[in-house]
Amino acid sequence: LTNDTWFGPVGSFEGVFARMDAREVHFWGLTEHARTVPNPLTGEGVLPYHLQSYWLAVRREMFLSEAWAAYWRDLPEMPGYRDAVLRHEVVFTEHFTGLGFVAGVAFPAEEYPTENPSLLNADLLVRDGCPVVKRRVFFQWPPFLHRHAVVGRWVLDAMTRAGYPAGLALTDLARNVPPRVLNANLGLLEVLPDTPTGYDPTHPLRIAAILHAGSDGIGPVLDRLALLPASYDLRVTTDDPRRVAALEAELADRKDDRIARHAVRVVPGADDTVAFFDALTDVLEGDADIVVKAHSGRGGPEWAEGGYLPRHELGDLLDSAGYAANLVGLFQREPGLGIVFAPTGHFGTTTIGAGWGDHRPRAEAVRRERGIAVPLDDVSPLAPFGGMWVARPEALRLLSAGGGRSAAPGDGPVLDRLVAPSAGERGFHARTVATARDFGISHAGMEFVLDRIAATVDGFYPDDKIADVERAGWAGRARTTDLARMYVRLHHPGVARWARALARRLRRLAAGPRRRAA
Repeated sequence: LTNDTWFGPVGSFEGVFARMDAREVHFWGLTEHARTVPNPLTGEGVLPYHLQSYWLAVRREMFLSEAWAAYWRDLPEMPGYRDAVLRHEVVFTEHFTGLGFVAGVAFPAEEYPTENPSLLNADLLVRDGCPVVKRRVFFQWPPFLHRHAVVGRWVLDAMTRAGYPAGLALTDLARNVPPRVLNANLGLLEVLPDTPTGYDPTHPLRIAAILHAGSDGIGPVLDRLALLPASYDLRVTTDDPRRVAALEAELADRKDDRIARHAVRVVPGADDTVAFFDALTDVLEGDADIVVKAHSGRGGPEWAEGGYLPRHELGDLLDSAGYAANLVGLFQREPGLGIVFAPTGHFGTTTIGAGWGDHRPRAEAVRRERGIAVPLDDVSPLAPFGGMWVARPEALRLLSAGGGRSAAPGDGPVLDRLVAPSAGERGFHARTVATARDFGISHAGMEFVLDRIAATVDGFYPDDKIADVERAGWAGRARTTDLARMYVRLHHPGVARWARALARRLRRLAAGPRRRAA
């Protein structure tokens, strides 16, 4: 009796079946959950000991019994995950052992350091021969896994060593998990070295580069593109026809053997991302294995040459010849890798905690239009906010123009925020990449900022702090009424829900009766 909440077989079921066949039991499970007080699902009472229902074996005597038929006949409706756990999983074992049936477990919780090994000790279970891994290890709320020191990447590495194809798991997860959650849980940030260690020059990839001539000159970006480990076709776009002659001359004068072919295109009224998706469909539908998207600035002091954003966004893609070779090597080794870009920058920006800006409603609309079912991240998307990335063209085709579709003016920031879900919908996962130098700068700064923020909120672990702040709600301008509202939401949630419902009713009454359509 099983469901679709696990990956496997990791290794083989043979050893488990051989061992459990020798046990005199009526039913058995792979894993169990110890008795826990209070019940973590309700915050009160007791969570009874139980076999976990994602994988159960039932022998003939119990399977053909009237008790078995009655249990399933009388099972209440379970519309959601929580219902399935509370109304079925946690009562199943106690119900049948209470009727005299004998239960067993292949991997007892007492042999592991936590009460829930299938979630919190999955790597140890794989080590001990457990042939399945719960999918929840990879999509559970990241602060919860952080609290319990669960590192999804270690679990996936253990699965790979046991013979399970990591790409199969990543394809499934990319289609079903918000990209930033997956990036955090699996540690999909690659710190690449400057020395080429992961590139195969005997099997070069076909590369296309798209460079939008932005607020600054294209020379520094061309210098970066020259670091690529193989020749590439270059397309330069501009929204200003007056720049074409100068751009053509600069490309003609440039002595760069890496540029196999080049062309300049005018894309009136389009920013770099809209130009990429709407005017370059021939590249996205062509024979390139990967495409590099870059631009020479978006205006404003933050994009000034030598500033943090251009050094972060482009430097983490093309830092040195060895680094660029290692980045391309990621695509050589991982057929399921769809896109890579720099981690979210947090120096001199307000992106952290507000990455959607005002773009979430439009992103939801575009997502529906393009048939992207991958769930979006709630606070900030995993995205190349600076509009630079390296990707497989097929990973981005849901966003490209075609079939009468095209981006609306001003959609560039929206499309930037949808590249990871777009790739995921087609089964490709996203990774972020960074140089060791940039990662060191970023981690040191983020560590200090996080430490200061954490000190302002009571609680021991980040998940507790985050939960309390989210329950309290937005602080507004910290007026007396704001603080009172936060207090009620945090300490008297029932009153808060009643007050919100009353406020909605009063607003409807104040608005008066709605007119019926003629």
